[in-house]
Amino acid sequence: MKILVTGFDPFGGEKVNPALETIKLLPAEILGTKIIKLEIPTVVGKSLAKITAAVEQENPDVVLSIGQAGGRADISVERIGINIDDCRIPDNEGNQPIDEPVIQGGPSAYFVTIPIKAIVEKIREHKIPASVSNTAGTFICNHVCYGVAHLAAQRTAAGKPMKSGFIHIPFLPEQAIGKPLLTPSMSVETILHGITLALEAIIENNTDIKVSGGKIC
Repeated sequence: MKILVTGFDPFGGEKVNPALETIKLLPAEILGTKIIKLEIPTVVGKSLAKITAAVEQENPDVVLSIGQAGGRADISVERIGINIDDCRIPDNEGNQPIDEPVIQGGPSAYFVTIPIKAIVEKIREHKIPASVSNTAGTFICNHVCYGVAHLAAQRTAAGKPMKSGFIHIPFLPEQAIGKPLLTPSMSVETILHGITLALEAIIENNTDIKVSGGKIC
């Protein structure tokens, strides 16, 4: 089994991206599964192109993408990607699509295929805050969440089964300096532990567990 794990470069004026810093620290193997690490640009189109090229080269069983979600306080496991780019800020090359599809003619949305609730439960068992998230936003994180799910659906239909998923993580503590009081953050050590547990849950669970992960609003 092989898992491709992606992390974005810094964006939005930040000097670091906790996603990239975390994947750099992942081991090459977890529970006998090869872990392939890939830095991707925070750029519309180019992010998906780089992942697609890596998928063609490595033929992974799973693609797990990690992204920064400044303002969130826990490790958020995304449930769904939607077919819309509506960028509040420009990407790292100045692109700012508004109300444009990620994939022209693609379905309105894709549910991810990793075991999201098993991941959340395993992370929580180790006293790390985690939850199911029902929105990956409409910036490059959602662009990748949806785009990779679309790629996975195409490969699976062609007889090359592949699962996909996306996890958002908080700011690092140093990123919270100078931001509004009480801006949440999490150490890279804790994030790394959480993502490692997430990967273990993906390896251990071919199907998801049935526990509540919903929200009222």
